[in-house]
Amino acid sequence: MKPPAAAPLLAGVLAAALGTAACSAEQGPPPDDAVGPVPDLVENALKVPGFADFIAIDGDTAWVTNDGRVEQWSPAGKKLSADVPRPCGTMAIAAGSLWVANCKGGEVWRINLRTAAVEAKIATGLANPKGETNVVAGAGSVWVPSDAEGKVARIDPATNAIVATVGVVPETWYLAWGFDALWAVSSEGKLLQRIDPATNAVTGTAALGDTPGFLAAGEGAVWVQEQGDGTVAKVDPASLKVAGRTKVGDNLKWGDIDTGGGAVWLRTTDVQTMVVIDPASLKIRARMGPAVGSGALRWTPAGVWTSAHDNQTLSWWSPAAKPAATPTP
Repeated sequence: MKPPAAAPLLAGVLAAALGTAACSAEQGPPPDDAVGPVPDLVENALKVPGFADFIAIDGDTAWVTNDGRVEQWSPAGKKLSADVPRPCGTMAIAAGSLWVANCKGGEVWRINLRTAAVEAKIATGLANPKGETNVVAGAGSVWVPSDAEGKVARIDPATNAIVATVGVVPETWYLAWGFDALWAVSSEGKLLQRIDPATNAVTGTAALGDTPGFLAAGEGAVWVQEQGDGTVAKVDPASLKVAGRTKVGDNLKWGDIDTGGGAVWLRTTDVQTMVVIDPASLKIRARMGPAVGSGALRWTPAGVWTSAHDNQTLSWWSPAAKPAATPTP
């Protein structure tokens, strides 16, 4: 994502020898380093005018941030839209609502999932008003980095009020929820922080590499993009030790990361659309799709959503349809 200017994959759907799509002539083909099973996914690219970027999953649909609005899409097309002055960062779904940061006002907006009506505007402040940030849900709350000096706000969906403020290191604006904890990254501080929702306090940290950014908690670990190093770091959630790293490319600027179906899914900006990493071996299982600039990614049990705002597309990657069985005479 970028501001303007042998566990089973996909719930058991596997196929070997899926060819990787060719990349642009300027960049050349992706490295031939993928090993193991490859997900048999077919891309359905939907044309989305504007600047489709961050994604939140709502059942079999996806909400995506766009220019001055958020939109709900299914693989068949657009379903709903709500005006937001400048939606930014990843969104959360909780308590029947979509929670999205509005970078223009330094607020978190609450939007009804069924009607797209704006239900509340909460003046939290935003730690990174440029837009690279996360709103996440966990422990019955919604969390947002609210101050660049080092604060994370906790919102109670029952009252739409800030009920706690967590002190973190400065320039913390990347969050993820998992393993009964909130995880927070400071890019400048090169630090992963574990926050206990019972005490609203940091209970441990892990040192990271160059320019850490977006992260995901799942598949047995916390996974962090080390953007300047071109690596993904695997951090043990109990010991907070770095258990290993996967080298993906020269850098991992922008992009996105998610986990699910026995894999780590990485949206990249250079060389290919996405990379699939095995969480146990840390080897790359697949490099998929052509380079399409920056965008976001979210995994679901039925497929994967990716956005490519420079191409004005939102893509649904799902298993290829199997040919109908020939009737027995």
